[in-house]
Amino acid sequence: MSFDDTNHHREGLTTSHHDWTMLQVGKLVEHQTVVTIDSNTSVEDACEILLQHGISSAPVYDAQKKTYVGMFDYSDLMTYVLLVLKKMEIPLEDQSMEMRDLIQKTSRSQNVPVKLASDISGKDPFCTVLAETRLGAVVNDFGTGIHRVAVMDASGSIAGILSQSSTLDYLMRHLSEFPQLQPVMQQTLQQLGLSTGKVLSVNGEAQVLDALMMMSTHNVSSLAVLDDQGVLLGNISMTDIQHIMKHLKASWLWLSCFQFMSKVRMSRGVETGEDQYPVLDVSSKATFGYTLAKLQATKVHRLWVVSEMGLVVGVVSLTDVFKVLSKEIDS
Repeated sequence: MSFDDTNHHREGLTTSHHDWTMLQVGKLVEHQTVVTIDSNTSVEDACEILLQHGISSAPVYDAQKKTYVGMFDYSDLMTYVLLVLKKMEIPLEDQSMEMRDLIQKTSRSQNVPVKLASDISGKDPFCTVLAETRLGAVVNDFGTGIHRVAVMDASGSIAGILSQSSTLDYLMRHLSEFPQLQPVMQQTLQQLGLSTGKVLSVNGEAQVLDALMMMSTHNVSSLAVLDDQGVLLGNISMTDIQHIMKHLKASWLWLSCFQFMSKVRMSRGVETGEDQYPVLDVSSKATFGYTLAKLQATKVHRLWVVSEMGLVVGVVSLTDVFKVLSKEIDS
């Protein structure tokens, strides 16, 4: 259906309070400060920028061409490192080197500009929308697997970055204003067909590097970490590379996934004072609304669906969530 179809969607006071699909996406990125990376910045310096600002991605800008040339995120960094690691066997005595040195060594001490690594993972292409684009149209895009879009203002500059996560957060904070979403929120994952599906997993004893290689091979950004009985221990994702960068420990690539999760948990505890790792599972009998609230609270991109025995039987990602929401628009 058309998002400008005013016969179905009346503009005005009622729209702003009740029809979430008609919201202009520019409103969702108001007052956002956009961090941009210069296209000639080295890959390792680009990582420092992501870390300093506590963000997972940033647009890459070519000042000479006066245009944005892509997005750079941790998946791109990891894909880049993996591509190079495949070509070079790192001797055991070198496994204690810093991640920064590893990147420089892989690039033969030359600074590789970030423009060569942006979008190398193929997971997050640079997508743009105008500020007046309707939220319903972007939700449809998110349902196809696009993770974020750059919202452009009238001058052609980026007004803000709208991600799956920030959109979910907005919808959940304003849920009481959108009564038409209430029925789907009451349905269970089972009823929505989200309770089972292909789960890619790795044993807790597997090396972090092997897990990252597996993600790259299967073009996914996360794996369930299981014990020998198939019970969920946790989760490892491409964005976990930030913990390796933050602590400058390339050696963490050779830890077991279980050891790595413990180290991440400890470092989080030191930084935030929290002594717990978020529980990333949900029952197949959980409602869609409960699942969305948990995704919002834990700030993760997926939850593993577990049986009563604690076995992983499926996964619900933010893309799955937006697929469901896009069907709500069509109906």
